[in-house]
Amino acid sequence: MSVIRHRRLQKYAVGAALAIVSVVIASGMNSRSSGNISSESSAPQEQLQFPEGLDYSKFQHNSRNHSRLPCLLCHRRDSNAPVPKRPGASQHLPCAGCHAQQFTDANSPLCTICHTDAKSGALKSFPRLRSFRMKFDHARHVSMSSVSCATCHRPSRAGAAMSIPAGFNAHSTCYRCHTPRAQSGGKDISSCGTCHQLGGYSRTPEMMPAFRVSFSHAKHEKVTCNECHEVRAGQPQRKQVTKPEPLNHHATGRAKSCMSCHDGKRAFGGEDFTVCKRCHTGATWHF
Repeated sequence: MSVIRHRRLQKYAVGAALAIVSVVIASGMNSRSSGNISSESSAPQEQLQFPEGLDYSKFQHNSRNHSRLPCLLCHRRDSNAPVPKRPGASQHLPCAGCHAQQFTDANSPLCTICHTDAKSGALKSFPRLRSFRMKFDHARHVSMSSVSCATCHRPSRAGAAMSIPAGFNAHSTCYRCHTPRAQSGGKDISSCGTCHQLGGYSRTPEMMPAFRVSFSHAKHEKVTCNECHEVRAGQPQRKQVTKPEPLNHHATGRAKSCMSCHDGKRAFGGEDFTVCKRCHTGATWHF
């Protein structure tokens, strides 16, 4: 790398470092708009210190220094595109504000985070979600008149299941409301921190026990979602929406189940046992 470019990069680095510090202070450590930033403020010289033995070939949102920075500092939303923008388009800023030393060497392990070939500038595909989880409040969303279950969930698996938005597909859905610089209740709802927080990611599965006993949403399209599911406020992610027991004859009665409808009155007809074959199929089944 030329001496001129090295000095130019150092110049950018100093300016970017000061900008990062000012942004962190100005943000007030607001976790709503900054993506779960630590509430502990720090002096500029502490922020630019790095522990010994760091692995610069891996990027971690939850590192000591990264976790305190506002999400929008690196992922600027100038459009409603579902794929987030990576930093570094302009002289590797804002990353170069703290990592000037690593960026002066094209063979630095830091370059391998984004590039397959740093010298040619060839980029890797956008990385998968690993170091931060999704947070979503069903109770808050269903209370809005413009949002329903069908806003986010679509039939899948030939209509048997309902899809759960994930990856960039989730962005396409959420960005209908969470547009750049969108506000709700006086708070910004466009930043990554609105929906994501640090921690391991565990995707909610689309496969449920009910599908193993021939349940199909498509066959129950005349039934509304809240007849089988209840939204519980304040619960962890996977417990916000209840699911009925996939049982009829041996249901416990403590929760909604197939028996809630298939009681011989609403569904199934009295002593007409021919309807049993709606659920019980196969040559091996018998009374």
